[in-house]
Amino acid sequence: MSPPRLTGLHHVTLPVSDLETSAAWYATALGATRIPGLDHHDPAGNRYSVVVALPGLDTPLQLRLAPEAVATAGGYDPLTLGVGDRAELDTWAAQLDSAGVAHGPVTEARLGHALSFHDPDGTLLRLYTAPAGGLASAVQNIARNAVENDLPNVPRNSVRNAVPEARDE
Repeated sequence: MSPPRLTGLHHVTLPVSDLETSAAWYATALGATRIPGLDHHDPAGNRYSVVVALPGLDTPLQLRLAPEAVATAGGYDPLTLGVGDRAELDTWAAQLDSAGVAHGPVTEARLGHALSFHDPDGTLLRLYTAPAGGLASAVQNIARNAVENDLPNVPRNSVRNAVPEARDE
């Protein structure tokens, strides 16, 4: 039996150590807009989560107060955001500069170009361009190459599922 259909991401949650600091940082650095009606409160009325909308995305970002998770996730990179092309990464680098956000250089990555930086809690964030033809096409090309070249370190079942014509009959 096949699993039921998924329709997309509902929201993405990042742990933060300070809600107000993080909400302000995401607003300044990425243009996030807080959605106060989606704040989460515990039974005593203490706010423990805020939700923000990021321009260009349909999936909201939840910033959840979780200092313990922040302390153990050092350098983890849970969120990579897509941008149109290499020139947009340069524009984002300028935006981050104007917001006072340190970042690395634009680099050539496996499937496009990337720009990396950290939020106030040290969470690694990336902006990434889509490869020519789109991400799904690039993944299929990589998987097809693995099948055709019988690459030894590629899990065969996942590759065959990524490339329909490579599935065993």
